[in-house]
Parts: sequence; C-alpha cells; structure tokens
Amino acid sequence: MKKRFATTPDSEIAQYHSSEMEARGIHRREFLKFCTAITAAMGLPFTAVAQVAKVISNPQRPPVIWLHLQECTGCTESLLRATHPKVEDLILDMISLDYSETLMAAAGHQAESALQASVNQNTGKFILVVEGSIPTKNNGLYCQIGGRTAQEIVEDIGPKALAAIAIGSCASWGGVQSASPNPTGAVGLNKILTEIPVIALPGCPASPYNLLSTILYYLTLKKLPELDDQGRPLFAYEHTIHEYCERRLQFEAGNFAEQFGDEGHLAGHCLYFLGCKGPETHANCSTIRYGDTGSWPVGGGHPCFGCAEEGVGFTKPAFEEVEDI
Repeated sequence: MKKRFATTPDSEIAQYHSSEMEARGIHRREFLKFCTAITAAMGLPFTAVAQVAKVISNPQRPPVIWLHLQECTGCTESLLRATHPKVEDLILDMISLDYSETLMAAAGHQAESALQASVNQNTGKFILVVEGSIPTKNNGLYCQIGGRTAQEIVEDIGPKALAAIAIGSCASWGGVQSASPNPTGAVGLNKILTEIPVIALPGCPASPYNLLSTILYYLTLKKLPELDDQGRPLFAYEHTIHEYCERRLQFEAGNFAEQFGDEGHLAGHCLYFLGCKGPETHANCSTIRYGDTGSWPVGGGHPCFGCAEEGVGFTKPAFEEVEDI
C-alpha cells in the first residue's frame, strides 16, 4: 500500500498548480481531485494525471471556435451550468474561446471580424466546436449568419481547423431537426465536413464533461480518443445507459412500472414498459449524470428518450407500449 501511494504523482501535479489558480480560488487539493477525476473519465491510466495537469495549466491555451447553427443552444446552456470546472474557468484559464455567438460580447460585424481573425491567425491549430445541425435543402437558406448559410460557413472554416467536435445530437447526426419529414434537410457535421476528423458527442443536451474530456485527451496525448463506428469516444459511449442504470437491479428482478404514477413507478421500478430506450442507447448519462446534483431523467422517473442514439431519439414514439421483453 505504501509503495502504491509513493508512486502517486502528487508532487508532479503540484508543480503545475500556479499562483494564478490559487488567486482564482482553485486550491491545490481541488486541482488534484479535478485532474484525477478527468483522467479517469477519459479512460486513461492514473500515471497520466500529471500530463493532464500540465495541459490544464499551460498558459498557451488552445484556440476554440464555437459555431451555433440550427439548434436551441441547449448544449451551451448545459456548459454554463457545469461546476468542475465552472464555465469562466474553462474559457479564461483552459481554452481560448475566440468565437461563440452566445458567450462573446461582440455582435454583428465585430463578431464576424473576430471569427475571421482567429481563423487566419490559427489555421491548422484551432479546435472547431459545432452546435446544431446543418440544413441542406433550398441551398441551406434555413440557417444564415452574416449573410452566409451554415453550410457555407462550415465548408469555409472547417477544413482550416485542427479537429472538429460535433456537440449534441443535432450536430452529431441531425437531431430533432432531422426527424421525419426533415423539412430543412438537416444533417450532422460529418456529412459536410470530411477533410478533418469529426468527433461526435451526441446527447440532448450533451454532457459538458464529455466535451472537456475530449479536448483534454487530444491536447494531452496529441491524438484523438478511441472512437466507435459513429465517431463517438468510447470512454463516454462504449456502454448503453441500461448497463449502469440505477434501476438495473429492478429490471433483473422483473419489477417494472406499468404506467406513470402507479405503485411500481413510485417505488423506483424499471421504466422499460413505459418506453425507456436505455437498452439501445449508448451514452454515459447513468454514470456522469447532469447538473452536479446526481440527477438525470431516469433517476427522476422519466424513461430514457434515446436522444444520444441515431435512429432511436426523435425517430421512434417517445412512449410506446412494450408487450414483452
């Protein structure tokens, strides 16, 4: 046991905890806990904690351009409610958020000038984050920014990025906008941007911690995390929600709620018969949760909607009768 603790790289982590972080109220112990937790979330060995700490505290912050396309801003709203780190720590200390229509002070021509300046100065170096689907019907006229369609913007800026992240189900595969009959011809980022790697982080909204983990993984190891056949990081999307659901034991015991508000529903029984899509949805909602309160839809008594899975969320009826297992 002593030998194990002797190899813990606390001293290595401490050297990256700057006085600036201390001044901002980020104490060494909190910094150590965060670096350890985020390393585990990325599926990296404990020995990588020091590398993660070095990246986080690097004064040369990676430039990030965040495009808002055909969406509801729910993923950004989720990010605003994150607490480890808080959004101000993320955009002021860990990354350089050069463009985001929601979070930047500039507007109109000033905002577009800032976007072009960052692209020109950081070609091949910035990380592109796209929130929202891309309409393709009628020449993409359903989403325009600064006189350009979303598709034109992505086709112009996308190839100049180091890598791209499609945050949320809309950007990952079209999301709610692509639901039949898909009147705008909404598609995911990977259908438009093919010149560089596109990492998909589906969810409605996507977990802000999956976004942070993906960025830190790339910056720490200088490579993309291992992805599944849909471009999703395995550290977050390898398992189904059902596998680690808090109601899994009720499922195994054959205890099911049959309608909302019945005795089984109030007792915390499995929600499969109420249309829960957890067994066919790959995501880590059941383990990472939301809102830093341990809450998530199934924990609150609502069936999984399947929002993170193409062909499940926004395509099947939200609640459908299940005759048998």
